[in-house]
Order: sequence, then structure tokens, then C-alpha cells
Amino acid sequence: MAVNTAWGIDVGNRALKAVKLIRDGEQIRVDDFACIEHETVLSNAGDNREELIKSALANFVQNHSIKGASVAVGVSGQSSFARFIKLPPVEPKKIPEIVRFEAIQQIPFPLDDVEWSYQLFQAPENPDVEVGIFAMRKELVSNHIKFFTDVDMNVQVVQMNPLAVYNAMHFEGRFDGTTMLIDLGAENTDLIIADNETIWLRSIPIGGNSFTEVLMKAFKLDFRKAEDLKRNAATSKYARQIFQAMRPVFADLVAEIQRSVGFYASVHRDSRIGRVLALGATFKLPGLQKYLQQNLALDVERLDTIAAAPSADSKVAPAFSENVLSLISAYGLALQAMGAGKVTSSLLPEKIRREKMWKEKTKWFGAAAALFVVGSGIGFGSWFLQSTSFANSQSEQAHNDQVISDAKTKDAAWEELATSNASEKTIIQNILSLQQYRAFWPKLVATIANTVPQARPEVLKEQPQLKSIDPAAMKQIARGERKSVVIDALTFEYLPDATTAIDPKTDLRTFTGGTPGSTGGGGGFSPGSMGGFPGGGGMPGMGGMGAMGMESMGGGMMTPPPTDPSAGGNPDAPRAYLVTLRCTTPFRGPGKDNKYVNGVDFVQKEFVDQLMKIAPNPASPHMEYKIEKAVITAASPIKEDAQRMQEIKTAFQAAMNAQQNPGSGMPTGGGYQPQMGGMAMDGMGAGMPYRPGAEFGPGGFNPGGFAPGGNNPDGMGGQAGPDESQFFQDRLTQEDVREDWQVTVRFLVVVEPPDYAPPAAPEAVATQ
Repeated sequence: MAVNTAWGIDVGNRALKAVKLIRDGEQIRVDDFACIEHETVLSNAGDNREELIKSALANFVQNHSIKGASVAVGVSGQSSFARFIKLPPVEPKKIPEIVRFEAIQQIPFPLDDVEWSYQLFQAPENPDVEVGIFAMRKELVSNHIKFFTDVDMNVQVVQMNPLAVYNAMHFEGRFDGTTMLIDLGAENTDLIIADNETIWLRSIPIGGNSFTEVLMKAFKLDFRKAEDLKRNAATSKYARQIFQAMRPVFADLVAEIQRSVGFYASVHRDSRIGRVLALGATFKLPGLQKYLQQNLALDVERLDTIAAAPSADSKVAPAFSENVLSLISAYGLALQAMGAGKVTSSLLPEKIRREKMWKEKTKWFGAAAALFVVGSGIGFGSWFLQSTSFANSQSEQAHNDQVISDAKTKDAAWEELATSNASEKTIIQNILSLQQYRAFWPKLVATIANTVPQARPEVLKEQPQLKSIDPAAMKQIARGERKSVVIDALTFEYLPDATTAIDPKTDLRTFTGGTPGSTGGGGGFSPGSMGGFPGGGGMPGMGGMGAMGMESMGGGMMTPPPTDPSAGGNPDAPRAYLVTLRCTTPFRGPGKDNKYVNGVDFVQKEFVDQLMKIAPNPASPHMEYKIEKAVITAASPIKEDAQRMQEIKTAFQAAMNAQQNPGSGMPTGGGYQPQMGGMAMDGMGAGMPYRPGAEFGPGGFNPGGFAPGGNNPDGMGGQAGPDESQFFQDRLTQEDVREDWQVTVRFLVVVEPPDYAPPAAPEAVATQ
């Protein structure tokens, strides 16, 4: 059904932005818009966040007409999940089934807990089909939609903001070859690399507020005054000092974009980015566009106009042009609601979609009932209705007969296959067996993450998508009293026969199951800090597993157990993983409650003892694993471990060298990107160690290495390197971490424990 009027609404961290489009003949016209700033940025609003959103929407509804308009609302790329996968050559009718299977494997939550949809991308005359799978947790979607339905808005579309931006630029015809869009928002920067038929997304946790916050620290201002200083930097008599203070954020932003471009180029080797489009109000900051252009060696064009016809209201048109940089997402949302979007997927809950379809049909039911009543007294009408009904039923009956016939034919073919020793049966069963254990490690890691002690609630501030740590609030609690744990590294060894390890007499501290990788595979990863920089705060979005990139589990490192238990020799032997985990805690004990002796005692009681409770239970009867033993094998303050101290220094220098020489290659390891509850899902969280100095502000270490007298707009000169004390600073609070406790834990993960109740699965068959 054609839509003639639509609003696209994006509730951002700093402001509500909305665009109204109307259909004017064959043309789409901008009819109205709104840009309503919040009294306080939502990330700093705490418990007042919901009231600020309601206030902005009430203001919007009071001053703008929404009657008869369809509404599309945007959700942050940080709160949602996106993954792009190339599909194997299959019949089109099989694609939904394959996509659902991939969604189960890729989305890190049960499908019943998320709203999800997909979009197919295929270039003309190209047989390759790529599918984009998009998801968001149901409670987040429902809570967000409720803001709009409470003010009687007709919400028809829920879309990720990066995809809305893609829709807008596709409608504008801006994709001339491969183009990178940099949408610099208040809290995050969305990178979209796309052409007319493919798309790649990444969200960077650097935004306009990052510039404001460094000005707050440098000039001791509150947020509002620092924001005004940033917006008027070009005309300020202190312009040089202002840009000097913002230099670390410029450097971080460029480094993250360069990393993203490098990762994209490694995956899309035949694609070359031709130009960059700059979006977002932060690009009004003088020098930023020029700075990116010089450091990225690409043409950076700021989007200042759109192709849609301007409003007929002479007051609206110039005001819209002035704010167009910040309205592109809302514009793309409205285009999709009008049916003019390239991406048509939506995260609107299925229940709401069904209700809307039912409401649309009820008027036709009423009309049909009225015709029936009028025609019931007319014999011809009765005869006509009965004839039509009979004809329709004949068509349905023929269709049903055909379906039944096809089912019987396929059933007979399967019976014939099942009773034979045909090689096809072997191939089918072996292919089906590949599905087993695909989710083993993601589920286990998520379970461990939920067991890690998190920071206290009083040091957290609410954000729309996750809980993030407020450094100022955290520092109000003495470092040695903070009850949190960060996981630094994890290694494992597969034991095809774990009988000895499970024996109660076996001490895991001295047990050696063989050389990792020699029997069934071994490996691991360093989440977070390359085995280098400890972070004493924990990441509550990940339960304290602060910086784990899901892609770091690939490449054969974190392999599932073999499908065939007999691969280990004895098919009846218990199978297990021997896992060694290193973690760090700032807690030193005993604490105000005198509950713990020291940091080791805290980790034992609040983490190790909890690990022992991970086993199948009534809530999760089909859990594929059980932790049989868990023991602390080593513990000491960081300052007493010379090897760890050297690791930290080495990682610091690696980070500095990578920043100074961005083209020389970057060390790989964990990285933190808070998507979907804190896990990096696109692999871009992995690959770059922490860059100290990014939060230091003026006078701190600038890892970008901008030498004095170099190619440096706005007077951004270089500075001297760090002193030794900076090697050991917490990446969040800049406190010394040498007094923190590091603890090594070893535990045994039994695969399919005795009380595990496995679902039906195909039997393992040797390939013929």
C-alpha cells in the first residue's frame, strides 16, 4: 500500500531529529522537520533518561502534525547486531530456510529473545547473493517503541540508524563506486562502506561528545559550557588551545577509521574506496574535514544538500538546509516508511505487524459482511456466492491434493534412502553432523562472562543500550575496594579422554594432559589487552570480560569438540577441555565488610566458587557442558611479577608504534566494541591493543605521533613520549595498577556431562 506521508524519527543522545516527507505526484518532498535538543545528553542523564525522551516527544507532538502519517523510528547501531554472509548457490525458495539457520548460528542470543530480520544484496548479473542479518533484543525494541506508541504514533518501521543512512544515500544516488560514509554522532561514529549492492558496517565508540569531554577536563568546565566552546571554537580567541586539547580525539578517530579501512580491504580485496562522505553535526567543527582528508589520503566531501524537493514553506527550507548534516538518518527512516528505501528489513515486532495487518483487513471484512446481508434475500446473489465459494474451494482442494502427493513422493524417496546403504545417506548425515557444537564455545564464553564479578551498581550510569562505567563515580570508591574482575587471557586443551583429570584425586594445579593442540586441538586468545594493559574496572556489558572479540574465536583457535567421540580412541570416555584463565582484580581486601582476606580470596569466593555451579539445571537441562573442577594455580600483585610488568611495557610500546606507523601492520588480539551487550560481533573489536594517552587530555601522551612542523592543520603539533608511570595506568581511570592482584585459574569443562540430555541428532557415519 502506497504511503503518502511519513515521519522518520531518530532519538539521539543529544537531540531528537525528525523529518517529514510527503508524496507530491511522482516526487517526494520534505514537508517538515524537527531538531529538539535534550536538556542533558542522555548518556549523562542517569535515571532521568526516560523523562528526557518523553519530554522531547511531547514537545515534538505538540508542535508538529503526525495525523495520518506512518512513522519509522531508528535504533542505534551500538544496541543492535548486523552480520553479512555470502550464501551458497541455492534455489530462491530455500533462502529463508538457510538464512534462519545462519541466524541461529550468528546471533549471540536465542532467536526467541530477539527481533530479527534479513536483507538480500545481489548485484545485477552476479550469481553471488549476500545476506545481511540484523537483530536486537526484544526488550530493547519494545521499550523503544513504547515511547512512540504512548503518544499515539503509527510506528510502521524500526530500523538501525546505519541502514537508514544507507537508504538515504542510495536514494540520493551518492554511491558512485565504493563509498565510505562517516556518520559522526554524539556518542558513536557509524562507518558504512558500500556501493549500490553491497554494504559493510562498523560502529566506533568515539563521537562528538568525546571532543566535548576533553574540553571539560582541559578547561574545568561543565558539559554545556564545554559544548558551547567546541561549537564556537573557530571564532574563539583561544582557538589554538581548544584544538590542542582536542588533538587526542582527532588522532583516535583517524586511527580507528584507518583500522576499519584496513580490515575492509583485507576482506574485500577487489574493492577500492573512491571517496568519503561526511555526515553528522560534529563535522561543522573547523578543520575536522580537512584533517581526515589529509590523514586518510581520500577525498572527504561534506553532505550539505539532498536531492528531495524542498518544503513549500519558505521558513522550513533554509532551516532544514542548515541542519541537514544531522538529519540524514531521520531522512532515510522516512524514505523507508514511504516505500522508497533500498533496505526494506525492519525490526518491528512480529506481534505488532500482525495487529496492523489485522486492522487493515477488518474494514474489508465489514464490507464483505454488509454485502452478504444485503444479498442474502436475492436468490441470484446467493447462487453467485455459493458458486464462487465452490470454485474457490476446488482450487484449494487441488492445491492440497498436490501438496499431499508431493509429500507422499518425498516420504517414499526418504524411506527408500533410509533402508539402503547409499552414499547419499552418508553424505547427508555427515553434513547434518556439522551443525553439532557450532555454538559450544560462544555459549560457554557467555556463561563464564555472566559469572565474572561486575562493578558495583553505584559506579554505573545507564545508557540506552548497555551499562558503562563512569570513571568519576568509580574513583569515589578506593581502588582496593572495587569488587570487579577483568579477564586478561584464556588458553585451553582438548582432552579426548578426561578420566584421569576428572578423578577427585587428581590435582589440576599439577595435572598435565599433554601438549595443547596435540589431541583434539588447543589454543586460546587474549581478550582485552594483549596480555598487557590491565583494566581494573571490568566491562559490565560483558560481565567483566572486558574486551573479547568474537572473531578471535575463529581461525581454528577455539575449536568445538569433535563430532565423533570415538575420534579420541575410547567412545565411552568422558571428554573435556582443560582451561587456564588469567584475570586481574583491583580488590585488595579485606573490604569494609571484612568478608575477604585479600584479592585472591575475593576471586575464589566470587568467581571460582561460582564457576563450579555451571552445570545442567532445570532452567537449562540441555546444557552441553559442566565445570567439574576449578582451582587457583597462581596469584600475586602485578608488581611482583617481572614477566607481567615487561609484558605491559611491551604492549604499551607496540600500541605507540602502531599509532606512529599505521601502515606498518597492527598487532592482533582482543579489542572492545560494545555491541550486543558488550561483545564485538564484527571482528573489528579485535586487532588493536589499548592506546594509552587517549584520555589524558592536554599535556598527555599522543599516540598519533604528529611531529612538530609536519602536515598538521590547526596547529596540532607533536609531544614527547610517556614517562614510565604511564605504562602502568588503568585504561579507564588512569590509576596505577601495579598493586592489583593477578590470578590464574584452571578449570575442567566436561563435554556432555552424564546428566546432559542431548536432542536427537544424526548418527556419525564414516565417509565412504
